[in-house]
Formats: sequence, C-alpha cells, structure tokens
Amino acid sequence: MNESVVRLNTSPVQPENPWQLAWRHFRRHRLALSSAGVLAVFVLLALLANVVAPYNPNAIDPRNTSVKRGFPQAPSLEHPLGTDDFNRDLLSRALYGMQVSLAVGFFAMLITIAVGVTVGSLAGYAGGLVDNLFMRLADIFLAIPSFILFLALNALLSASIWNVVFILGLFSWMDVARLVRAEFLSLKERDFVMAARAIGVSPWRMITTHLMPNALAPVIVAATLAVPSAILSESALSFLGLGVPPPDASLGNLLQDAKAWMTSAWWLWVTPGVLISLIVLAFNFVGDGLRDSFDPTLYRR
Repeated sequence: MNESVVRLNTSPVQPENPWQLAWRHFRRHRLALSSAGVLAVFVLLALLANVVAPYNPNAIDPRNTSVKRGFPQAPSLEHPLGTDDFNRDLLSRALYGMQVSLAVGFFAMLITIAVGVTVGSLAGYAGGLVDNLFMRLADIFLAIPSFILFLALNALLSASIWNVVFILGLFSWMDVARLVRAEFLSLKERDFVMAARAIGVSPWRMITTHLMPNALAPVIVAATLAVPSAILSESALSFLGLGVPPPDASLGNLLQDAKAWMTSAWWLWVTPGVLISLIVLAFNFVGDGLRDSFDPTLYRR
C-alpha cells in the first residue's frame, strides 16, 4: 500500500510592512479614497491653471458694452461661471484662486509641521527643564486667540501672500508639538530605544533614526488636517481684506468681492463657497481615513 507524503510549506510568513498595512486599510475607506481622488483633481487643476483657464484672470472682457460694464454678467457660453463686476471671467479667477489657496495651505502646513516636529521632538526627548520650557511656550501661544493675532500681525505687515503663509504657519504649531512630544515620551520607554542608548547612539541619531520614523504616522495625519485649517484661515483673512492683495485672486477674496452682490449675482459667491467647502471636506475625510488606517485598534480584518 502506497503511503502518501504530505509536504508542508514551512517557509516563514513575511510580516507586512506597517506602511503597506496602513495603505491596505486606507483603500477600504471608500469615502477617504474618493476624497483623495477629488483632491488630486483639484491640485491638478490648480497646477495647470495657466493652461486650463480660458482667460487671463485679471483681464477685463473688452467685448462687453458700456451698459454691462460695472455689473456682474450671468453664466454664458463665453463665461461658463459668469463674470464679476469688473467683467473678469469667474472660472479663470476661481482656478487661479484655488491655486493660491492650496499653495497657502500647503506651505503653511510645511512651516507648522517643521516647527511643531522640532519643538515636540526636542521636548519629548530631552524632558525636564527643556520639556517644561517648550510646553509652557506652547501654552502661551494656545492662550492667545489665534485669529485676533493673525489680524493684528497681518495688519502691521505689508499685504503679501508670503506674509499670510508665515503668519499661519508660525502660529499653528502647538498641537503638532504636543502630539510629537507625547509620541516621543512613549517611544523612549521601548526596548529598542533603551538598547540603542545602551550601545552609545548619539542623541541626534536617536531622534532621526530611531524615534522620528516611529512617530511619523500621527504627524502625517496632523499635516493632512493642517492644510484645510490654513485654507479656512486664509479665506477668512482675505474675506476681511487682509489676505492676498488684489487684483490677484484667492477663494477668500472672491467671496469678499461677492459681498455687494449677494442677492443679485448668486454665481459670485456660490463658486468660491462650493470650492472651499469641497476642498476642506475632502481633506478632513482623507485625514479621518489616515487616522483610522494608522490606528491598529480600529482595524477590521
């Protein structure tokens, strides 16, 4: 009687990379994934605004008669989203305004993350007096009403998009710093950090090689949520006339221009309002998806 031999595959199962695991779970979050696609379209349109826009955003349409000048024109074949009261094409201004608002959001986020990660990592790793000093500084900044501070500083400085970026970035780092500090305090007690300290790893190498890579996940989520916050702040400043100087367009000053025509020219406020809402919602949904993907307690296999 022949005996059948069953051979078992004894090769070890390769553990899944944490980033691959997070991506796998992010793909299951349909709302976040679709929101990422919407953001990709918006970013692409903003980057290609000079190609996609049908007109110069600051050019006045010379074809309008003297009777029409000074009055917004309703959507038409020549101007799909209408014109403003200077007879400038609203679609072109919305595309360029989206470019400016997204640029402000991204660059302000980079400053926020850079300052917050630096302060939080130094406070969490050093502890003691350095930790107390940085955290009390963060408490002072948190105690100041941020929007009033934005208004005061922006009024003192000359009107410039870069001034808006630096103001928003330099005064929004506190939550990121606290988040990174908490991660570092937790990671410092792990065995791999103690082993690295025992063999004499330098503080700089400890922070950059052993601690920071393991604290990146919450920083990525914080960065995703910092962009819509900066966009909303820029829009509010521009709405008050303290943001991007005219004639350049941003989504905020497009709303500011629409104030005088709220009831008679609905297209002036609907277009920037819808764009701001969609961008902010998409970033928030992507942030929720990333948070769930990086949190192993929320995994559903």
